[in-house]
Amino acid sequence: MANTVLDADAYQSALGLRDLTDSAAGPHAMQLIVAGATMALCKAWGCPVVVHRESPIVTVDENYNRLHYPSTGAARDVRYTRYITATTLLRTHTSAMIPTLLRMIAHAPYDDVLLACPGIVYRRDTVDRLHCGEPHQLDLWRIRTTRLGTDDLQAMIRQVVEAMLPGAEVRSAPATHPYTVDGLEIRARNTAGDWVEIGECGLALPALLAEAGLDPQRHSGLAMGLGLDRILMLRKGIDDIRLLRSPDPRIAQQMLDLAPYRRVSSQPAVRRDLSIATGADTTKEELGDRVRTALGNRAESIEAIEVLAETPVAALPAAAGTRLGIAKDQKNVLLRVVLRHPSRTLTDAEANLLRDEIYKALHEGGTWQWAGAAPPP
Repeated sequence: MANTVLDADAYQSALGLRDLTDSAAGPHAMQLIVAGATMALCKAWGCPVVVHRESPIVTVDENYNRLHYPSTGAARDVRYTRYITATTLLRTHTSAMIPTLLRMIAHAPYDDVLLACPGIVYRRDTVDRLHCGEPHQLDLWRIRTTRLGTDDLQAMIRQVVEAMLPGAEVRSAPATHPYTVDGLEIRARNTAGDWVEIGECGLALPALLAEAGLDPQRHSGLAMGLGLDRILMLRKGIDDIRLLRSPDPRIAQQMLDLAPYRRVSSQPAVRRDLSIATGADTTKEELGDRVRTALGNRAESIEAIEVLAETPVAALPAAAGTRLGIAKDQKNVLLRVVLRHPSRTLTDAEANLLRDEIYKALHEGGTWQWAGAAPPP
């Protein structure tokens, strides 16, 4: 194991990553996904919910043994698991929190309870648009003092999927998990028509309940583990998992709600500031509409037109008024134009031409200042 454990830098990098499910680190749409699922189940079942978080550093016993993973199972392999020492690791699933939580509630007076364990999990995984090394999961377990069966499991799938992915087409297929019986894999269809795995579920293994101090003759359970990153991507129409953590403010702002994702270009932005004279009552909405009308399809290269300042003609220095050729019934508006083509980089000449066309569409003063050698036709 000495040559396969995490080095100090990798360890610190992994633990320094923000948990998007945790509101203590700031808001994120992933928290809305978690809340939607837990609230839907609480409403349907009329039971309390226990939300539980633990350190992502767990023992091999917690991550594998207590969940009945076979001692020679491939899941334990260092090719897939980030070991810290021979006996500790960064958890590979949020199910690692379940055995301890079951022990905690074993003697509580719950006839029916929902256990929710959200958080980051850590894996060695492929690099593509659907995978990353630190995805987020949510374990949802229902523990009840009456018998739960496969019909209850199917109902749980429907309730959770409808809350997280309203109207989505979903299917399930048999799957094997060491800590469940009658296990299922859950898949949802994306906009491209592909089936994407979003979670797994099953009836809680009676032996697991017994080991936690719950009487399997009296208690039964439903177990579900969900991949939150993929679910959020499906909900918002995102095709690249990296966008969920993007520092780009145009993207990060969209990760605060569950509205459909609006694509932004990865091309570099070009900024041009304009000082124009326009009617005293002209609004920013009118200015935007003028630009769209003037540029037509070429308006796709305009990412934003921001109003930085507005100055009435009476408050404008005389020299500035002369430079603009401003009239008494006008105002000076300082604009910032952000140009960013959705698929390619704009040249300086193209940016200057667009700047001049926008200027021509908006400026109503008597004198003009062009970026190009001549005004646009």
